[in-house]
Amino acid sequence: MYRLIYKSKSNQKIEWQTIENILHASEKGNQEHEISGLLLSTNTHFLQIIEGKYEDVNDVFMKIAKDERHSEIQLICFEVIDARLFTSWGMRGIGVFNFNKEIEKMLMDKYGEEEQSVRFPLEAWRVLSMVDDIHMVQKLPSWKS
Repeated sequence: MYRLIYKSKSNQKIEWQTIENILHASEKGNQEHEISGLLLSTNTHFLQIIEGKYEDVNDVFMKIAKDERHSEIQLICFEVIDARLFTSWGMRGIGVFNFNKEIEKMLMDKYGEEEQSVRFPLEAWRVLSMVDDIHMVQKLPSWKS
């Protein structure tokens, strides 16, 4: 089992509909290949965690890397994991811009600011810490059994 995390810059302003379109377009393939994970976004950046078998995660990332909706792709990690973090869903999307100002400020205070929104970290442990923080404040479904 593998986990890949990357960050990228959107070539246009990201709105909730953008995230829904991405998730909908990838839903069937993700289910067929047992891909799970999380797609986070601000108005300007994406951060995605992808979990699954090596070949499947690699194939998904190669397709993502060719997507013209984003650029400046930064691979944060591609590593072996003992177990999935996201066991109760396939791929979920979260728009940080949908958070209330108090939560957004808390995340900016802890992780920094980039283009007037939350800065997505470039270290895997900090990404997972951010995801845990979001999980706590957003009351998301449980993800590690």
